[in-house]
Amino acid sequence: MNSPATVLAVSLQSGVTFEDPIGATSNLVIFALLSALAAGALTVAYRWYFKSLIPEGVSILAGVAIVALYINTASLGMVVSEGSVDLFRPGVVLFNVVALGVATFAAPVGRRVGDAAASKLFSLVGVGHLNGEMSTMVRSVGRVASVTLPEEIGDMESYDPVTAETKAELAGKTLVFPRRLTVDELRSRLIRRLKEDYAIGYVDVDLTEQGTVEYLAVGSRAAGVGATIAPGTVAVAVRADPPNNAASGDLLQVWSAGAAEQPPEKVTDAELRGVAGETVTVAVDEADAELLSPTENYRLVTMPAEPQADREFATLLRGVDETMSAITVGAASQLVDESAESIKTALLAIRPAGGKLIALPNQNRAFAANDTLYVLDRPDVLRRLEQRAKTPTEAPEAGTTETATDSPADDEGDSK
Repeated sequence: MNSPATVLAVSLQSGVTFEDPIGATSNLVIFALLSALAAGALTVAYRWYFKSLIPEGVSILAGVAIVALYINTASLGMVVSEGSVDLFRPGVVLFNVVALGVATFAAPVGRRVGDAAASKLFSLVGVGHLNGEMSTMVRSVGRVASVTLPEEIGDMESYDPVTAETKAELAGKTLVFPRRLTVDELRSRLIRRLKEDYAIGYVDVDLTEQGTVEYLAVGSRAAGVGATIAPGTVAVAVRADPPNNAASGDLLQVWSAGAAEQPPEKVTDAELRGVAGETVTVAVDEADAELLSPTENYRLVTMPAEPQADREFATLLRGVDETMSAITVGAASQLVDESAESIKTALLAIRPAGGKLIALPNQNRAFAANDTLYVLDRPDVLRRLEQRAKTPTEAPEAGTTETATDSPADDEGDSK
């Protein structure tokens, strides 16, 4: 009597058609499981190595490939054992096509199951999330520290918003991390997890001493050259020979190509922002944009100057967690008479009310009402600083001034 494994192997190795409904159905179920298993295993490996969800197309390719490989191997086994096999019989071809179609639809299911399994597996080392009864059980034995995200997730000002689907996925989710982490370490791991797993550019979060999320806002990282274009400047794409070895930020002169009777003429000064074949993107003054034609070919002359430091700084700033913000000190606010040394942040410049901009001011310089502060720091630090700049200092209650201040008579009595 043959075992179930032997019967299964024989059924998979023989030419299957829909003339045998039971055999065809059982084979299709097995192929679907093979596809889902291959896609799920690859998803777990991809999540472990790249810390992100595998693209759906790659998982489908893996699921279909494993089924196609099995069909080809089984067909080769039939050729070796029987000497010949009719692989192009219409019934066999139809079944194989349907089998590959079933594998295509089963692979995304394996991808979702594999990602869920990877999240629960990696949660033991602080890179996954747990939900429901399992997370409660693990937290109760003290093996992990859990952080539950709030239901309402805000948008960060001055940043592109995150999609509603991403925020809906994050709302109320419980993430787990290794225990015995300080609040700062837990905050850093939480931010890194949100950025790696959900493709979020910026995270502004406040945690209590118990590790509870008090505030959470997210934003997308700005893309393209628009974020580094200075006010009064526009980016224009022109047809030109790309400058040799020129880099973004180099200064250029744009010259017309000229003709037989007309010599070349200088059109405007520009800054190189990007090159794609014979199309060159340059940044020019807004008033000079009309001088450039979309159909004319130009010659570009690279000027002997170093790349502009402000453009390089803006490019580097887009890739770090810190950002710059302009904060206006309100009248009688908590920041009045404070200084950069006392607020412990990077103060780049101050613009007094009605005055000129003071770059890199003295760290002991006291802030006055209506001063504009240009500060570089993390988004959460800037948000709290803006709140202090708008919050007025609490005035002393009536009758407390005389109590707090000793009168001259009291001083004389004390001296006696």
